[in-house]
Amino acid sequence: MERNMGGWAIAVHGGAGVDPNLPQQRQEEAKQLLTRCLNLGIDALRSNLSAVDVVELVVRELETDPVFNSGRGSALTAKGTVEMESSIMDGLGRRCGAVSGLTTVKNPVSLARLVMERSPHSYLAFAGAEDFARQQGVEVVDNEYFITEENVGMLKLAKEANTIMFDYRIPEAGGLETCSAVVESPILMNGLPISVYAPETVGCVVVDSQGRCAAATSTGGLMNKMSGRIGDSPLIGAGTYACNLCGVSCTGEGEAIIRGTLAREVAAVMEYKELGLQEAVNFVIRERLDEGKAGLIAVSNKGEVAWGFNTTGMFRGCATEDGFMEVGIWD
Repeated sequence: MERNMGGWAIAVHGGAGVDPNLPQQRQEEAKQLLTRCLNLGIDALRSNLSAVDVVELVVRELETDPVFNSGRGSALTAKGTVEMESSIMDGLGRRCGAVSGLTTVKNPVSLARLVMERSPHSYLAFAGAEDFARQQGVEVVDNEYFITEENVGMLKLAKEANTIMFDYRIPEAGGLETCSAVVESPILMNGLPISVYAPETVGCVVVDSQGRCAAATSTGGLMNKMSGRIGDSPLIGAGTYACNLCGVSCTGEGEAIIRGTLAREVAAVMEYKELGLQEAVNFVIRERLDEGKAGLIAVSNKGEVAWGFNTTGMFRGCATEDGFMEVGIWD
């Protein structure tokens, strides 16, 4: 899907790979959050905030709500703790900032922006990132703040199955027994079977009325992941990319997104193959993932918005200055 109307445009996502049997109530909760975040971004764009300001604002909102896997509600490591990561990129000058291994920072995306604007570096991780957060005075909380009862249950399931859960499923209220739907042909990630579908990672891409593009992505990573694992979300060019042409945020199988440098590839084929935005998105999803499963959202400097995925669904929403707005999950 592509809109090309000029002016500003915005897209958000809450993860690719959705259980086809996800309860209707959970689908509605997810769509309501995406709609709220879109409206937040629309109001900011109408108030002439810059693209980079808007992506940070929207991703902060997504991190604060436990519906998706970022900030509060993040997936748990094998140790039962949360290690979060995020990145942000301003297409104006290709400035970027990224963080990994955060355990107490309430809004990782805002620390990523501070790395971009107030440090000489592009990427800080683990103890160094936590130290920088305290130097900058950002809000910190105990690790328990990020842990939800549902995710404790999901980690237990993952440990019992002895597997890493990619795109872990949102459990149904009142129990976890509905959360172990095994797919007939399980996806493999580095040889490990992945048997549970649900959202992971949040992101936002924006082009403002001046044609400036920006992107931001944030996640808690994989359920039952090894402590210290870093995915695509904080990696510039893989999970997040913005330049003068476009802004891109990816979601899905992180290792496949990293191998395909997925976000950068959208910009590259626009530049070198002279493809339009939706053409570029389609090409990258089709040609750069090999056997991997992922999705992405994108905007162009012309005010276009586009998305694509090869998973069973992707939580996403988009809006353009002409009044168009859409929130969806399935094809």
